Amino acid sequence: MQNLKNNIKNRLFQALRNKFENYKPETSSMPFHTRLLGKDRMALYSFIQSLNTNFGTSIFEPVAEELAKAHFDKIERQKSAGEYIRKHAQIQIQEIMDSLESGNSKPNKTMEIARILNLQGGELSKVKPTKVDLFLQKNNDVYLIDIKTAKPNKGGFKEFKRTLLTWVGCFGLNNPNAKINSLIAIPYNPYEPKPYERWTMAGMLDLDFELKVAEEFWDFLGGTGSYELILSAFEEVGQEMREEIDEYFERFNRNE
Repeated sequence: MQNLKNNIKNRLFQALRNKFENYKPETSSMPFHTRLLGKDRMALYSFIQSLNTNFGTSIFEPVAEELAKAHFDKIERQKSAGEYIRKHAQIQIQEIMDSLESGNSKPNKTMEIARILNLQGGELSKVKPTKVDLFLQKNNDVYLIDIKTAKPNKGGFKEFKRTLLTWVGCFGLNNPNAKINSLIAIPYNPYEPKPYERWTMAGMLDLDFELKVAEEFWDFLGGTGSYELILSAFEEVGQEMREEIDEYFERFNRNE
């Protein structure tokens, strides 16, 4: 486990240093804030905002990839689920979405996948679904994972659901023997110690098969104890880089 932790820390060191090298503070003038807090703190604030916008791609994805290495046969980031889908599958997806939005049915991923994949042949449509953030395969089990922010917009879950179903149709077209799972992953619970407010997604997502939050997600990737392992790794990297981080932002005070 120590080797794994060191590998995760190295990923974090690299991600933060890459961010430092390529980071350019926002150019918008905030004279009152800057005079009150100082240029270094404003630069740090801007840096955090910038980091948050791509935390999934630059931090969570590489950490997830490292964690999953020992437990899955194949791992890819930002993978295409495919460019074509059967027109029959598109019709089924639209019918599923209409039924969920109207409240006439409840999410049932097993049945939804069967409806999308149950017919062979027929015309194809070219599509361009969003990339799969994290693709995992173990034997015939395939996981197509969309990593989201901790507090996704409630209205966005309709599009999340459509994406998950479209991935099934696209990937299943060329991989008929695969057991496909498509799901949303949320890296941490912002409501802790209270439970994650899953009710906001209940009408669209099958909570047992389409959602993994915090510990459930990380332990799924790397086994029991993985969530605590990566929290510890993040803490140690923060401590070991503290002087480096302080020195980096202090430079903004010197650049008058």
